[in-house]
Amino acid sequence: MITKDMVIGDVISEHPELVRAFFANGMMCIGCPASQGESIEQASMVHGIDTDQLVNALNEALEA
Repeated sequence: MITKDMVIGDVISEHPELVRAFFANGMMCIGCPASQGESIEQASMVHGIDTDQLVNALNEALEA
């Protein structure tokens, strides 16, 4: 299960298939060096993305 406090770099390392879900929800900075240490919540705030919506989308993609 993905949570908002998880680091984006860790999530992508463990679940590379979620890159598409990040992109589909407006999170285009997956390759950015900051994403290697930023939590999903931190990056969402910086990019003006609804954190809960993104986390829900990521978990739905994991279940698919």
